[in-house]
Amino acid sequence: MKIERAVISVSNKEGLDDLAAFLKIQGVEIISTGGTKKYLDQLGFDPVEISRYTGFPEIMDGRVKTLHPRVHGGILNIRDKKEHQQAKKDLDIKDIDLIVVNLYPFREVVAKGCTFEEAIENIDIGGPSMIRAAAKNFRFVTVVVDPADYPRVIQDMQANGGATSDELRFYLAKKVFALTSEYDLAIHSYLSSAGS
Repeated sequence: MKIERAVISVSNKEGLDDLAAFLKIQGVEIISTGGTKKYLDQLGFDPVEISRYTGFPEIMDGRVKTLHPRVHGGILNIRDKKEHQQAKKDLDIKDIDLIVVNLYPFREVVAKGCTFEEAIENIDIGGPSMIRAAAKNFRFVTVVVDPADYPRVIQDMQANGGATSDELRFYLAKKVFALTSEYDLAIHSYLSSAGS
């Protein structure tokens, strides 16, 4: 299945210019958030602002922006299940084929020393939700959490007419669950030591 729509929301911008340039050449619609959108705008990529895509503004200091049915329905729908496709049509939900997300840098922030409140604000919620949803639906959705994988994704799309292989999607999905388990463990460790 050819990648036609992507959500990009990253803390680490390394390699993003090359990936975005490739996606633009491929005609992929890019949806983005906050700082990532500003970064891509500066490079001339003009992504769609997430709130324009969802029809709902970012709220609560950006705590709620990607937690929306148009995002998660676009990620989680089973593309060959008739009922899912009918719900998508009824609710005007579009497929999201690629998720490029890296999480708020929780470990780095606490390692530098920060207040408890700053640590709490660096617990990512929307990012883990999107990448876990995409990893769950890896049969249809490609999810990239590591900039080191951008060249591999580009190469795979070039070899597959703008789609990605089953093997790559499965490999990338497994990386998601390794990342989120480590991320949650770091949060648990920090909160456990803060509460002692």
